[in-house]
Amino acid sequence: MERLAFSRSAPLTMGVELELQLVNSRDCDLTRAASDLLTLTGKQSHPGEIKPEITESMIEISTGIHTRHGPLLAELQTIRDVLLQTAARLNVGIAGGGAHPFQHWSERRIMDAPRMRQVSQLYGYLAKQFTVFGQHVHIGCADGDDALYLLHAMSRYMPHLIALSAASPYYQGVDTAFDSSRLNAVFAFPLSGRAPFVQTWDAFNDFFARMRGAGIIESMKDFYWDIRPKPEFGTIEVRVCDTPLTVERAAALAAYAQTLARWLLIERPHRISEDAYLAYTYNRFQACRFGLEGEFIDAEAGSRRSLAEEVNASLAVLAVHARELESEGALREIAAIVQGGNDARWMREQYAGSGSLPDLVWRQVERLRAGK
Repeated sequence: MERLAFSRSAPLTMGVELELQLVNSRDCDLTRAASDLLTLTGKQSHPGEIKPEITESMIEISTGIHTRHGPLLAELQTIRDVLLQTAARLNVGIAGGGAHPFQHWSERRIMDAPRMRQVSQLYGYLAKQFTVFGQHVHIGCADGDDALYLLHAMSRYMPHLIALSAASPYYQGVDTAFDSSRLNAVFAFPLSGRAPFVQTWDAFNDFFARMRGAGIIESMKDFYWDIRPKPEFGTIEVRVCDTPLTVERAAALAAYAQTLARWLLIERPHRISEDAYLAYTYNRFQACRFGLEGEFIDAEAGSRRSLAEEVNASLAVLAVHARELESEGALREIAAIVQGGNDARWMREQYAGSGSLPDLVWRQVERLRAGK
């Protein structure tokens, strides 16, 4: 059976994918506008890519390959501006956020594309419930062995990224009591969660071959792991973040992940073993449920503290690496999230002021447009 080749890429390069909400400007519900929007943006010159997603109420944007925070941010802002100008012609709003606060999954329409139809046929109603919105961050790796080391080393920091990016407190018209309800929808898929503990690309190829030989998967796209290798790109793909309410915050989160990766690859501060996953599901739940106020258990050190304290501790050790990567501004944005609260907190504050979920959605539209 053909084995997966891991494409070499420049280490520590990064790219971002963002799934965005398409909103009816009349009632602020999701609207079926992806096909029309893609047709219009396809006639314009812009960096990156603008692509369909699982339902007609979503759009995905993706950047090129970057080494620094500043150019990544500039590209995201340019793509956003093209989208906003085009959406205005269709009288459609575009919003960030990990889940639309009051849409009903049964009203969604699957995008007419082979991959989307396949997912719908396999997963039934889960495909429509998958109308949630995430940020994916790709980090370049020299080879498959480095990719697997980084995947396992970064798993400790998935709760940090979940808590920082959380932007889906409302779902199906109710406050879920979670900062990130989006990941509960992802967790419903059978091949979600964490990757298996294999440490070499040869061992991963053996695992992949067994899974494909058994008929469980056909390609890497069938894995919905929190972090997965992306061998055709030569990257690992971090998939836990909610789509933030601004592209400025999205760029900061990507740069934080890049800086973490540099520290982990150069200094190798953690022992990598299956034991590193002892508290993984617990810490992941705490981050989804309570955000930065959630508890983080370090099973290796035998300690526990809040995720806010954990993020601040990471910022202290990352400072020297941030200077090398020119990402000091991004890390200041991360520190500001810890100090002032994540997007889920902002959404709850906005709703408390108006008592209207449609009004909240429109404020999300305005916040994406206005930026930082």
